[in-house]
Amino acid sequence: MEIYEPSDDSFFFAGFLKNYIKKNKPSSFLDIGCGSGILAKSVCKFFSKKNILCADINASAVSATRLVGFKAIKSNLFSKIPKNQKFDLITFNAPYLPEAKHEPKCSKLITTGGKKGDEISLKFLKQAKEHLNENGRILLLISSLTPLEKINKFEPKILAKKKLFFEELKILEFK
Repeated sequence: MEIYEPSDDSFFFAGFLKNYIKKNKPSSFLDIGCGSGILAKSVCKFFSKKNILCADINASAVSATRLVGFKAIKSNLFSKIPKNQKFDLITFNAPYLPEAKHEPKCSKLITTGGKKGDEISLKFLKQAKEHLNENGRILLLISSLTPLEKINKFEPKILAKKKLFFEELKILEFK
């Protein structure tokens, strides 16, 4: 299975994350949907690697992330993360695009967030709070192509935006 190669969304999130961590100083970090490990790589100078956990549904992504020295587990969102394990910061560059009927199955897993595009993000948000320390934060990257009605029920704060050719990326923070 192919690994999501860093693209505009990944680079935007990684750059934002460095400044966010300098300001907020979390001590533990979980990256759901780690892909190539770009977010973990961007924050590793702020954390001990033992305080960084990466997770992905894709075994190839988990292997690639381990090869660059991070602890990584194969997990469908939080399915393999122990219930008692909590983090100060949880990130997710979610697959956020609405389903496209002609998209190949191999790329759907890394780009499609469900029929409407918000289903995986909603599932993530419902599970994430269980793994968050008391003053922890969740950061979720989505697109203007992702419906926000249901996501807004979790009361996000928009921290950053970036216009691209056909969409606008947003980094949302949840407490």
